Amino acid sequence: MIDPMGFLGSIHLGWLLPFLFVIIVVVFFHELGHFLVARWCGVAVQTFSIGFGPELIGRTDRHGTRWRISAIPLGGYVKFLGDDNVASAGNRELALTGMDPAVRARSFIGQSVGRRAAIVAAGPIANFILAIVIFTVFFTAAGRLVTPPIVDSLVEDGGAIAAGIEVGDRILSISGRPIESFSDISRSVGFAAGRPLSVVVERGGEEITLTVTPTLERAVDPLGNPYNVGRLGVGHTYEEGESFIQRYSVPRAFVIGVNEVWYTISTTLGYLGRVIAGRESLDQLGGPVTVARVAERAASESFTTLVSFAAFISISIGFVNLLPIPLLDGGHLLFYGIEAVRRRPLSPRAQEIALRVGMVLVLALLFVALRNDLVSLFRVVATE
Repeated sequence: MIDPMGFLGSIHLGWLLPFLFVIIVVVFFHELGHFLVARWCGVAVQTFSIGFGPELIGRTDRHGTRWRISAIPLGGYVKFLGDDNVASAGNRELALTGMDPAVRARSFIGQSVGRRAAIVAAGPIANFILAIVIFTVFFTAAGRLVTPPIVDSLVEDGGAIAAGIEVGDRILSISGRPIESFSDISRSVGFAAGRPLSVVVERGGEEITLTVTPTLERAVDPLGNPYNVGRLGVGHTYEEGESFIQRYSVPRAFVIGVNEVWYTISTTLGYLGRVIAGRESLDQLGGPVTVARVAERAASESFTTLVSFAAFISISIGFVNLLPIPLLDGGHLLFYGIEAVRRRPLSPRAQEIALRVGMVLVLALLFVALRNDLVSLFRVVATE
């Protein structure tokens, strides 16, 4: 039986500061992307808000922009001159009719479709840039722990044995992805269960190419949430002094940072594809409570770990905002793409219908995420 007080007690203030740090940093850079490109395009920015709801603190700069921190820190927004519709939708021609030319030149809706698209796309792009910068700094300054990718053991009935991998083999690449550390193996096959992969191994000084099909296993993450994962079927016994810290030059660290961003995006796309195909459930979709719990765990390890987690959240926020769902940045970009092809925007009625559909989709995803958060919390309390 679940103890209600124990359940509520699991939500504690230890989550608050790490959660706020991650959300504020990620949201700030997202909105900063919109803000900077808008300024470069000559658009006047009236408000730059971290959070929603009543203003807690704020100031107005010399350009007339109100910088504010609001009461509900679950997002943020940038409000442009002449952009009275929070969804940036509606009858643009009607809104521009009778507008003073000087105001029109500095308004968001007065810009070309290309400039409007650039301003909207800048938010998610800023999230990706933030993550790349964090990874570049970390891989340059701190490096990463590398363990030689040498096979010490094989899992019975695993894909590795069936493919002919032997103890002592050094794995060089998987599907063309270089393997520098043993931890790279799980990253390369985690979302490839049941899919044949080309694996290059070094054996006796020779390179051998094998085809391995990872098996599907049910695993549990550090928060106690079950998930599906692909396994190659190889093991490694970690010995003291075997692993070492590998530091990289700035150019190399930058490339690794870009690869980290792309890896996160591609695995997320793969997950969504499997959900749509009915081969995966939405139980891995986490909401704010999950973010807060992971942020607390990361902060308990080190500030560096917390910042690294913020980088992954930044990628996730950027990716989600690019989904072609009305109300999100990707939905606006979809509208602008249609406008560019048709040489006129969608009708106000069509935009209204699309926005309503987008609202339903966003609320549905939020409901699923919050449900998963609650299930995860109940699972934790039940095991304590």
